[in-house]
Amino acid sequence: MRVHVFFPLLAVVCLGLSGADGVMRGLGVFLALVAAVVVRETARLLVAAWLGLRLRAILLLPIGGLFAYADPESQENSTQGGGQFAIALAGPLANMATALVLAAAFLGAGGDLKLLDPPLVSSAWLLRSMVWMQVGLGVLHLLPAYPLDGGRLLRGNFARKHGFTPAGRMAAGLGQVLALAAMVSGMLLHDYWPIIAGFFIMIGAQIEDQGVFFQSVVDTVQMREVMLTDFATLSPSDTLADALGRCVHSLQEDFPVVRGPQLVGIISRQHILDALHTDGNGYVQMAMSKAFQVARPEDTLGTTIRHIQTGRGLSLIPVTDSGRIVGIVSVQNLMSSMSLLAEQRRIEREEAREQAR
Repeated sequence: MRVHVFFPLLAVVCLGLSGADGVMRGLGVFLALVAAVVVRETARLLVAAWLGLRLRAILLLPIGGLFAYADPESQENSTQGGGQFAIALAGPLANMATALVLAAAFLGAGGDLKLLDPPLVSSAWLLRSMVWMQVGLGVLHLLPAYPLDGGRLLRGNFARKHGFTPAGRMAAGLGQVLALAAMVSGMLLHDYWPIIAGFFIMIGAQIEDQGVFFQSVVDTVQMREVMLTDFATLSPSDTLADALGRCVHSLQEDFPVVRGPQLVGIISRQHILDALHTDGNGYVQMAMSKAFQVARPEDTLGTTIRHIQTGRGLSLIPVTDSGRIVGIVSVQNLMSSMSLLAEQRRIEREEAREQAR
């Protein structure tokens, strides 16, 4: 669970807008927004759990949370069929239901709520603000602006015809346009809430757009372009002391363990040290991990990254060709290799342009 840096900063904005009503009432408006987000995300998490979706992280914004799925299957299930509609409707329905319960409770208690008097959200009327903050967040997510729920449904329908990446770029672009329109309308109407909503829709759309762009890039890079071809291996019959000596003279953190041409395991520098401290000197085959995934040179980097993310403790993926290990890709070297590859491609483009002249 991560909180975007602008979320707590919004509390400062609410305090500043409270004016003569006092700091505590300004904080109350912010807490009403937090409560609406909590209601929404709790409902969505329950639906995701019911659908069996696995999440890696949730980024919280004042307009709600952005889910990062732990595996491609969960990502696909969240954008298809009934699962897509269930997750999209869970948040707005939960907010609307909560608003009705709060309104009934406040009116039933005989308080002077003045539910329909403007402004609907104000630090001077906190109980009314609690109700309309729930309604506002629910209605907001019915708009076809990505990453709002309505925008997610629009992206899902577009993706079935044109593919996930073009659909993501289209939906994120539309979300940014509608966010800008909301901000302009707020300025014209002298209402700060459309401005705040548009601002955070813009941020959410940019975050999603960056994710789509990154995915489109890594899905065009093959393993042979970023794998390390100069690497050290260990044998299952090597002693841990010998393996530690190999570590001293190598920058690798993880080592493939091979028996002849066959890959039989993976062991890390830390596992070697832990085994030596715990059990003393033994053989590599007793400490190596036999749970590993293999890539092929023609596999895309996007596939490999998903393997690294879904594998528990997985930090090395061997690249094999016809059963023979020809390279390795690790978290340790991946960013460096990508940076160098980008520079290589830039130089090649410049050379191609020079030759074209």
